[in-house]
Amino acid sequence: MPAQAYTLGFVGIGLMGQPLTLRLLAAGFRVNVWNRTAAKLNDVSLGGANVCNSVAELVKLSDVVILCLADTAVVETVVREQIIANGSAGKLLIDLSSIQPDATRRLAAELQTACGMRWVDAPVSGGTAGAEQGSLAIMAGGAEQDIEIARAILKPLYSRLTHMGAVGSGQATKICNQMIVSCNVLVIAEMMALAKSAGVDAAKIPEALAGGFADSKPLQIVGPEMADHRFEPVKWRVKTLLKDLNMAVDLAGNQGSAIPMSGLAAQLMQLHGSGGFLEQDPSTLIKLYTQD
Repeated sequence: MPAQAYTLGFVGIGLMGQPLTLRLLAAGFRVNVWNRTAAKLNDVSLGGANVCNSVAELVKLSDVVILCLADTAVVETVVREQIIANGSAGKLLIDLSSIQPDATRRLAAELQTACGMRWVDAPVSGGTAGAEQGSLAIMAGGAEQDIEIARAILKPLYSRLTHMGAVGSGQATKICNQMIVSCNVLVIAEMMALAKSAGVDAAKIPEALAGGFADSKPLQIVGPEMADHRFEPVKWRVKTLLKDLNMAVDLAGNQGSAIPMSGLAAQLMQLHGSGGFLEQDPSTLIKLYTQD
């Protein structure tokens, strides 16, 4: 069956959900949408999406339901209160959210048992820029036949989709991804602050390090913003990194693994968030190390 023959339902039209939905529409998909805050649906509606009055309605009208939600608790609520009662065999749920692996496995089993609907966990990396450009990295967990459907449907969104194993393995891989990203952004913040205090033109740091072993996408994105104290528009949020670091700590505890670097990163991220920065861009992390 051609990918565009599937009718999609997209739940969660936020910083990531909006550009992703617009790309799916541009690729020729029929897309039903729902969002808790209806005002955020204006752009996707103008782009051709069909606005549903509830998640239940969206599930009934869609072959594949795509979630892009804030955290584990929200996904659990939507699945248990809206999707399970309205799903059916032959339908597929693709979860782009970043949530706990054990909760993913539990919800997938509940959904399969209750209505026969299948699950692919497919968290993404690449931020809003990757969403807008269709260059995301997706790490997916699920049965091979379901992964192939997800691979075809999500093609407008990614430059790479890797099948990591059974349901839940995509979420575990995303946690690994976020451990690297979060520690990287934190050390970039302390490095930029140190460079400034040492009399270095910090704005030149990303260019000076480009192509070397210290280079990274986070450096090239947040480095200039930290140097200029330019924190808007918000492209991703401190609370998202904190959530993912806390999941890393939980996962490590369950596995009996030591993650001292990520554990410290979680504490520093919590400290920064408690200063009123949870909804702000992670480029604000430089404020942990500066007085201005």
